[in-house]
Amino acid sequence: MKQTPQQALCSWFERHARDLPWRRRPTPYRVLVSEIMLQQTRVEAVRDKYVAFLKRFPTVRALAAAPVEQVLQAWSGLGYYRRARMLQAAAGQVVSLHGGRVPRDRTSLLALPGIGRCTAGAILSIAFNQIEPIVDGNIERVLARMHRIARPKQGPGVWKLADQWVWQGAQHGLAPSSLNQSLMELGATVCTPRNPRCEACPCAASCAAFKAGSVARYPALVACKRKQRLRYLVLAVRDGAGRVLMQRRDEDDNSSLLPAGLWELPHAPWAEDQPPPLSQVCGQTGRIETMGEPVTVRHGIMHYDVQLAVQAAVVAGKARGKWFTLRAAEKAAIASATRKALAVYRR
Repeated sequence: MKQTPQQALCSWFERHARDLPWRRRPTPYRVLVSEIMLQQTRVEAVRDKYVAFLKRFPTVRALAAAPVEQVLQAWSGLGYYRRARMLQAAAGQVVSLHGGRVPRDRTSLLALPGIGRCTAGAILSIAFNQIEPIVDGNIERVLARMHRIARPKQGPGVWKLADQWVWQGAQHGLAPSSLNQSLMELGATVCTPRNPRCEACPCAASCAAFKAGSVARYPALVACKRKQRLRYLVLAVRDGAGRVLMQRRDEDDNSSLLPAGLWELPHAPWAEDQPPPLSQVCGQTGRIETMGEPVTVRHGIMHYDVQLAVQAAVVAGKARGKWFTLRAAEKAAIASATRKALAVYRR
């Protein structure tokens, strides 16, 4: 008997699925953590962070009760730090409103901070094996090619197809968890944005774009906006003991594109031909003496191309902030841009 596309893909998934830590024991809490971490973030960047995060916060109650700085520190390097705060807020509501159990219904999940339709579908299907669709970037691309949809983000078409996919597969006795994860795996490893390996695809016989020889046309490419360039002068200030000065802005301080609420090197926008005064950058009362020329490193944040001109300096007198050893600074709750600047300081 001829296999359905769902049967063919789930059979392929059993043989070729990557060994990812969040697949080994997909409890509701573990799925919640992994899905939030994986939003707009590469699997390889998440893999080790996920393991360390769960070791530090093994239960939803442990995460809810932790100081926010510890959560941000464990999240350091993943970017989009608002996700970490929303994840902890969701954990707090799971504890206070649901007795420490991640809810198993869509309405309750969507009421939690930071959880949208896709994350809710992932928790319900992967953790609870409920017949719920997921549409992430990989699934969107796979379904767009299978059904030759040029602009899948316009209208509800892809979500409707994802719903049909999981329902039809379940009618053949396939687990919703496998149905959704196999689609994501296919998009991540075979049906990739560029150079898809159609010869290795278990669904090629059911793919309209493949049959038409037009896989590269689906989904239609969207013109990327040119990134806006921003420049900051960053001071890597040390004291007589070789420690580095770090500061932390309030959560509602939007004076910098770098995420607030984390430890960072003193910095200020460099908008004109002349760099900003050092005292303005550091916000301190002592005397600052620079050492050598600034070293520029680049960092991408959303649709910005950020240039950090890292200037080594020493300070005499009382400074605003906290002194860290370099090793402690690198282990603190810092953004990726700060980590790059510290690497310059280390050199």
